[in-house]
Amino acid sequence: MNTQGKVFKYPDNVDTDVIIPARYLNTPDAKELSLHCMEDIDTEFVKNVKIGDVMVAGWNFGCGSSREHAPLVIKTCGTGCVIAKSFARIFYRNAINIGLPILECEEAAEEIKANDEVNVDFDTGIITDITTGKTYKAQPFPPFIQNIIKNGGLLKSLKEGEKND
Repeated sequence: MNTQGKVFKYPDNVDTDVIIPARYLNTPDAKELSLHCMEDIDTEFVKNVKIGDVMVAGWNFGCGSSREHAPLVIKTCGTGCVIAKSFARIFYRNAINIGLPILECEEAAEEIKANDEVNVDFDTGIITDITTGKTYKAQPFPPFIQNIIKNGGLLKSLKEGEKND
């Protein structure tokens, strides 16, 4: 499984209230929520993001409240992956649960620039900055977590498993 796209770059400690402001959480519709993704830090994000694009961030991405809405709106916008130096624990787990691919790679998060074109191979953990030609190695998820992500999240993965039993 791969994704390729343009980089949107963010700093350390981007919290869930920045990813999806609480003032919009009165709707259960993920598409409607995604229209407000990152608007308090990057007003142009939802206008410019394309399917497969990649967020790159610093330390502690997704800190703050434990809302599952944060990774959900990132995924619903079409973002193919989030690469960060580190993720808040609950965001990390929520991302897997809803099927949003994420990778921790300090060197990539430090060096990759906004608007670079990157390719991410989730099976190997290889991140290639096509713009610079440099490659980075993140720890790929084990096969069972890759399966959860490929199936679109934990619940969909469990339902798929039931079909195969």
